[in-house]
Amino acid sequence: MSSSSSRFTAALAAVGVLAFGVAACGGDDSSSDSSSSSGSSDLSGNIRIDGSSTVGPLTEAMAEGFQGENPDVKVTVGTSGTGGGFEKFCVGETDANDASDAIDAEQKKMCADNGVEWEEIQVANDALSVAVNPGNPVKCLTVDQLSQVWESGSELDNWNQIKGLDPSYDSELTLFGPGTDSGTFAYFTEVVNGEEGNQRTDYNNVGEDDNQTVTGVAGAPGGMGYFGFSFLQENSDTITGLEIDSGDGCVAPSSDTVQDGTYTPLARPLFVYPSADALKKPEFDAFMEYYLKNVNSVAENIGFIGLTNDQLSKNEAKLDSLVKSAG
Repeated sequence: MSSSSSRFTAALAAVGVLAFGVAACGGDDSSSDSSSSSGSSDLSGNIRIDGSSTVGPLTEAMAEGFQGENPDVKVTVGTSGTGGGFEKFCVGETDANDASDAIDAEQKKMCADNGVEWEEIQVANDALSVAVNPGNPVKCLTVDQLSQVWESGSELDNWNQIKGLDPSYDSELTLFGPGTDSGTFAYFTEVVNGEEGNQRTDYNNVGEDDNQTVTGVAGAPGGMGYFGFSFLQENSDTITGLEIDSGDGCVAPSSDTVQDGTYTPLARPLFVYPSADALKKPEFDAFMEYYLKNVNSVAENIGFIGLTNDQLSKNEAKLDSLVKSAG
């Protein structure tokens, strides 16, 4: 899609490499041109990653750069959702799972039942964003107002029914959001509605295609949807991000407000979960080392929020320890 393509272009410029042929689900399987590599490498093999549609574009961008330096390593990146990805990961079908929400008890059990050991690496931060049509006069909602709209059993169908807003704003509520396999769905429902999965069902379920939420909200005067910050950044000319008031005033989603802790409760970490078996593969270890080394120089160019210095140091040290233990 065009939004992904522009992210890749920005990412490659930031990394400073020329790379071709990352394989995404349904994408081009052609191998990288070794003459474009910025360095030589003896690494070869295949790396399979699936999971979050939020994290996917970042992992794809990192795979582009890595393959530019390691043309004999093929990295495939799917986006079946955090939950859908764990269903594959926990039966050994993939090397790692991208996740926009932490692994839950059910997923842990699934992995344990199938003998799949895992580790957690934070790769970025995110401002889960609530988007509306640019013509909407509402600029900020409280967490309680969001819950009024999205909680299970809600029958609100017009903006003038949201308590605390101007009742003269008469516009039909048209809601768009991810499917139940999405980590974004899990995180949003838990922090906004008080329980994971607690959400009304009469909304436009876009599955893992967040671009459908962009299109839907842009085309509906009373549209509202939620997704990762990168989709808001990429489409700021057609949709508007709401400020969120969790009790201390309205705060806009941004890199600064996530990293200073004021964008609550929708600021969240983004993860890659590698398996213990994957960490025994030198090509996978090299990819994850490349990922953490370069992610902060790439993330904000494609709409993500980088790791703080403390987060980066912690996760680099953790990865180094895991690699040494696996070897």
